[in-house]
This record gives sequence, structure tokens and C-alpha cells, in this order.
Amino acid sequence: MQTIIANPVRKSAVDEVLAQVASQKIETIRVNFVDQHGILRGKTIVADELSAALNRGVTITSTLLLKDTSHTTVFPVWGDDAGFGKGVMTGASDLVMLPDPSTFITLDWASSTATVLCDLFTAEGEAVSLSTRAILKHAISQLAERNMSLVCGLEVEFYVYRLNALRLDHSDTGKPGIPPETSLLAQGYQYLTDQHFDQLAPVMDLIRRHAQNMGFPIRTMESEFGPSQFEVTFQPMSALTAADTMSQFRNMVKQVCRREGYHATFMCRPNLQNAMGNGWHLHQSVTDNDGKNLFMPETDAALSIVASGWIAGLLKHAEASCLLTTPTVNGYKRYQPFALAPDRIQWGRDNRGAMVRALCRKDDPASRLENRVGEPAANPYLYIASQIISGLDGVDSGLSVPEPVEAPYSKDENKLPPSLDKAIDAFASSEFYRKAFGTEFVDYLTTIKRAEWDRFMQTVTEWEHREYFSLF
Repeated sequence: MQTIIANPVRKSAVDEVLAQVASQKIETIRVNFVDQHGILRGKTIVADELSAALNRGVTITSTLLLKDTSHTTVFPVWGDDAGFGKGVMTGASDLVMLPDPSTFITLDWASSTATVLCDLFTAEGEAVSLSTRAILKHAISQLAERNMSLVCGLEVEFYVYRLNALRLDHSDTGKPGIPPETSLLAQGYQYLTDQHFDQLAPVMDLIRRHAQNMGFPIRTMESEFGPSQFEVTFQPMSALTAADTMSQFRNMVKQVCRREGYHATFMCRPNLQNAMGNGWHLHQSVTDNDGKNLFMPETDAALSIVASGWIAGLLKHAEASCLLTTPTVNGYKRYQPFALAPDRIQWGRDNRGAMVRALCRKDDPASRLENRVGEPAANPYLYIASQIISGLDGVDSGLSVPEPVEAPYSKDENKLPPSLDKAIDAFASSEFYRKAFGTEFVDYLTTIKRAEWDRFMQTVTEWEHREYFSLF
């Protein structure tokens, strides 16, 4: 890609980053993009190469966009058409990562190292339509056209275990490899007790300090219900900042914990005894150009027009959105009644059993919705984009919410998809998403996720072995 012609704002940001690298004696920079699964991938360059990278980008292999969660390329890249048009994404050709200087962060756990997130372009300089960061930016622009902005608050659950064995024998490798052996930091089932928090405090403090040093606006660190289960909440942020923060936060937690002898996982429900499900609750509100919260009602008895339409849109497209909010086989094991998790498509007022929890009160500038449907392994850009386009569709269409639920597990209807394959089918058949994201992206993502589901179905589970091995 040729040197870009920077606008004054970008040029100033680039100059600031270069000055920061020089003054802090940064030696290496991790140049990363967030892939289709929400995982950071990229290259590390030396400081002398940063100026060129900021102006011309850094090449990566295009197959990184074509892999499932086992790192298996699931598209026919060695033919003349991988499914995107003749010669497009074939032959393991190059794409270009162009750093966004506003995302530059110094890493205090890695010596003389910084990191920066990138947008993706073709070698000819065209934006890559499969980039999930680009998809979120497009959704944000649709809000901006209506003089609106989304404000997000992140509430993220995860586990941190003591790392007992890395499983690094040659026989432990594979796609994927054997998981590490771990043990607990605390026994759990002591929700929000100070004594339990104190057992987790050394790791809590480790994570908090690094997060704050990266500029992440952490609000609370909490001991969750499950054994060694953590929860972190963040101050409200813009949509793009929230997605960037979530991507970098997960990456930081895993790397920092690993260096200190711990294993952190954002997997929804680890296959470990007594483990509870991890959720990612996305708090959201919409403001106008003057910063007025459009979810704040005139009376406590009724929702605002925008909040009502937004919730209605989230409910209308919830089934098809599950592939974006809950993209793993494992994530659907969390959709269980009476477990502080949703399993039905419904909303309630301050009801933690409902999928959407409305916290909208008169004269409360913090009025917001909390969507409790997501898992912490979700791609942040796709999760947040799904909320924008679904909510906006409800507002634009003049939809209104049904009556709120008081007993969210009482009626056996409006169930969320019970498994990943059902979510794939709902997403693939959604004309709404084909229009919003484009048919190419819908087919692309469903191809990747179906490959993941097919591998799961071909695996003989422990349940099957116990059920049938002696019986038949």
C-alpha cells in the first residue's frame, strides 16, 4: 500500500506517537488487528520501523481472516476463487494492517514494548469488508447520521486459576493443543463477600494496576459466585473505544496472568467441577449530539420512545444476533433458567433473569439498558455492532416494547437458540443481517462457524463414552 495522505488530525496523532516512542525509549511495537473471533493477531516491529508502519502499514497473511477457532483455514485458498471472487483472498496473499495511532498503548508488563491496533486494507489500499472493526465503524456511522451516539458500559466475568502444568510435551500439541492443568485460587460460592475478595486480591490488584496503566477506565473489581471467578466493570465509553478496550483487556489479562503463574480464561463455561457460567453484560444508552441521554424517560412509569424502540429492536433480532453475542459451542451451556442468565427473548425492569434489563428512571442521566445475553468470548466489534443495528432498526421502524416480564422463567416460549448450530441457521437466514452486514460477510462468518460446529459434532464426548460404552 502506498504512503497514505494523512489528514491533519491523523498526522498530529502519528507525530505524537513517534515522539512518545522516542521519549520512552520503546524498542518494539506489537502491531495487531482483531480477527473474526476477537483475538489479537499481528507482528512485532522494531521502533525504527514504526514511522513506515504508520504511513504504509504492515503486511499480514490473508488466511488469518479465513480460520476457525482451531486455526484451521476453512476456505479453498489454493484455487482461483476462495469464495470472494476470482483471485481475492487466494494463495495466502497479503493484506495490510494500518495502525490507528489513537490506540497506541505502552505495555508495562513487556520490557520497552508498546502496542497499537490496526484497520485492514488490501494491497491496493481498499478497506477490507470482512474486518469486524470496519463493520462496527459502519454501524457507528449509521447512528451518527441520525445525530446519535452509543455509550457502552462493560461488565465482564472471567476465571483466573493457578497454573500447575503447561502441558508442553510433544504429544500435547495439536489444533488445538491440550489445555493446561490448573487449580483454584478460592473455593467460590461466596458472592461479594469481603473474605472471598481478599483471597483473590493479589490477582485482582495485578489486573487492576495493569489495566489502569493502559488507560482503561475500570470501575469495580468483584469476586463473582463461582470458584476463582472474577468480574470487572468499566466506566461508560464510546462504542469503538469499548470494543478496543475489551479486545486489549482480554489480551492483557491472559498475558499478565500467564507471566505470574496463573491461567486466565474468558471461556463461557469451563469444563471444570462446579464452574459457573461467565457472562458479558453490555450496558448501553444512546445520546444526541448535545450529550442528552435519549433513554432517560419523562416518568418512571414509561420508557422513552427511543428506549422502547431500541429494546424492541434488540428483541426482534435477538435470535439472529446470537451468533454475534454468543459465538462459541460452549456459550450456549450458559443459557439456563434460575442461574442469573437469560434463556428467553424478553425484557424486564431491573430484572436480572431477563435478557434485557431496563434501568431507566426519570431525571437519571445514567439511564441505560443491560443486555445480559453475551458471552465474554464474543468478538467485541460484532457484539456491539449487533446492538446498534438491531436497536436502531427498532427506533427507525417505530417499534414498541411488549409488557415487561416479572417472572422470566415461567413461560416456555421465546427461547434463545439452544445451540450454536441453531444460532448459525438463524443468522444465515436473516435478511436483516444480510442487508446490514452484506451477504458476503454473512456467508463468510457462517462458513467459519459451521466448520467449528462440524468439528464439534465429529468429536466423541465423555458423555457418549459413559452412556454407551458399557451399555451396548
